[in-house]
Amino acid sequence: MTTETILYIIIAGVISIALAVFMYGYKSKQTGPLRWVFGILRFLTLFSILLLIINPKFKSETYTIEKPKLPVIIDNSSSVGELNQKENVSSLLQKLKENSKLNDKFDVSYYSFGSDFHENDSLSFDEKNTNVSKALASANELFKNQTAPTILITDGNQTLGNDYEFSSATFKNPIYPVILGDSIKYTDLKIEQLNTNRYAFLKNQFPVEVILNYSGTNAVNSEFIVTQGAATVYRTNVSFSENETSKTLSFTLNASSVGLQKYTAQIFPLVDEKNKINNSKQFAVEVIDQATNVLVISKITHPDLGALKKAITSNERRTITFKKPAEAVSILNDYQLVILYQPDRSFASVFSEIEKLNKNTWVISGLQTDWYFLNGAQDNFNKEASNQSDDVQAELNSNYGTFAVENIGFDNFPPLHTEFGALTITVPNEVMLEQTVSGISSGNPLLATMEINGKRDAIWDGEGFWRWRARSFLETESFQSFDDFIGNLVQYLASNKRRSRLEVSSETFYYNNSPIKISAQYFDKNYVFDNRASLNITVKNTETEKQTVFPMLLRNNYYEVDLNSLPAGEYNYTVSVSNEAVSSSGNFTILDFNVEQQFLNADVSKLRRVAQNTKGKAYFAAQSDSLIQSLVENTNFQNIEKSEQKVVPLIDWKYLLALIVLALAAEWFIRKYNGLI
Repeated sequence: MTTETILYIIIAGVISIALAVFMYGYKSKQTGPLRWVFGILRFLTLFSILLLIINPKFKSETYTIEKPKLPVIIDNSSSVGELNQKENVSSLLQKLKENSKLNDKFDVSYYSFGSDFHENDSLSFDEKNTNVSKALASANELFKNQTAPTILITDGNQTLGNDYEFSSATFKNPIYPVILGDSIKYTDLKIEQLNTNRYAFLKNQFPVEVILNYSGTNAVNSEFIVTQGAATVYRTNVSFSENETSKTLSFTLNASSVGLQKYTAQIFPLVDEKNKINNSKQFAVEVIDQATNVLVISKITHPDLGALKKAITSNERRTITFKKPAEAVSILNDYQLVILYQPDRSFASVFSEIEKLNKNTWVISGLQTDWYFLNGAQDNFNKEASNQSDDVQAELNSNYGTFAVENIGFDNFPPLHTEFGALTITVPNEVMLEQTVSGISSGNPLLATMEINGKRDAIWDGEGFWRWRARSFLETESFQSFDDFIGNLVQYLASNKRRSRLEVSSETFYYNNSPIKISAQYFDKNYVFDNRASLNITVKNTETEKQTVFPMLLRNNYYEVDLNSLPAGEYNYTVSVSNEAVSSSGNFTILDFNVEQQFLNADVSKLRRVAQNTKGKAYFAAQSDSLIQSLVENTNFQNIEKSEQKVVPLIDWKYLLALIVLALAAEWFIRKYNGLI
């Protein structure tokens, strides 16, 4: 407490005594003991009231000892089991948990990882992918302001994410890898990578690229083949040596029939190979009869056009063509969708021909759009023309129900540029994205879709969405989310298929090491999305006849199910709505490919480099005692004494208030008892 506060307390005490003496010593009618009792009670009441007003405080300082953190990150992928390292992991974890010196020195926490990073409850070693980079980055973020050496228990074989060797170079905390597996190099032939298109067109050829790797010292010969059912569609001889350990094969296959075409690529194993699983790989191509052709008409050059091309052609089922207005008029009928980028008066003949052919359109406006012309060229929307620009951001309308839209982070995307003014849509429509300025809705649509008599149109009021694609890549390390968003919009606009109450979206085939998701939308009788419905999907394996029912979970404006628990095989499915006679059926194939089975041993050299880059040290699983001893004896990791200073009241106001009430109540009771009231 300060000297000033102490002085106030003394003055309050003097004043309280003086008033009590004045009231019950000088002017009081009572005599004897009652005078003293009333005087003391009145002093307590007055002094407590004054203390309550002064509210004296003092500083309280507490000291705590904080142990250094020690996160233990465990590889839970199936490659650990494939290398027969489960028992080594269990033994190591038991030693870490039971070592009293280690646990006295460190605050030990346990995490596991496969595709994702999470707290460790139990280990199953069944994760289908390994992302070491994400696990290390997550641990580094979690303990970035603390002294936290990291124990990384892994075989070092990564199948997802950035190269963890380079990303770990920026970590301030040392990493101690525990290597699961050995460094022995076995003789092995394997298919390192196979690249092909997901779709091909009928009577065309599609390219296939295969990378073959060899591990060994002797010169060897083998044969590589591609089969479809019992037929061999490609065959070639390959040879390797100690100096020539890799070959890339590029060839084409014929797309001779429509539908899903499944193939098996195989390199015949050597006699002494230890791992023969990585000698073959299944792949598939869906052969379609024709592509969705999209025409983009623009008089100007703009980065948005490049973003459109990349997004639309990321799906091989779609083609895109760019034309100037004068060149486009005669070929409009060859395309399912016409995108009009920033139209002006040179588009007059284009709009006239579109109206005759009743073509689906997507208008994209911006700062170079001639709104005086555009308002008169069509009847779907109009905008108050101005010469001022405006920067707007987007907010997803969660009630949009025309088709399933996932929120890919629209709120965080850079602003788009548009002409200032109110945009009014004069026909029935659904707004997908709303314009916001500084986080506040302007009431104008940014992206809206319309459907009138089977003709589908859209208006996108803003240029600069190429930055959205770039930002999406920075946040997710992939263009896929943005490209899928544009792809879904194009798929809807390019189709004239009549809308049904239950729309189901699925792929014809999946790889079992990738997400296997099916989405659906259900509409009521007025074609309004119903988020109260209960949807189930019944999946049946056509070979085993095993049938499984999964509930579909609501995700904003669509329902979704994750089927990654299903084994490889061919399946039929039916999506049904509870208490409604509405259903939709289809089929898909899950192709077997376990990337975690492709490894023969641990990536020892990379894990040692990670340890060296972060000033840690790598150990094999058998050297766990040395690891524990090294951590315990390392003087760089010490307890930290932390002090915390708090300013607290000398007496809690609740107690003072209680004392005041008790003193006044006691005085009243005594007066009542003695007949003074």
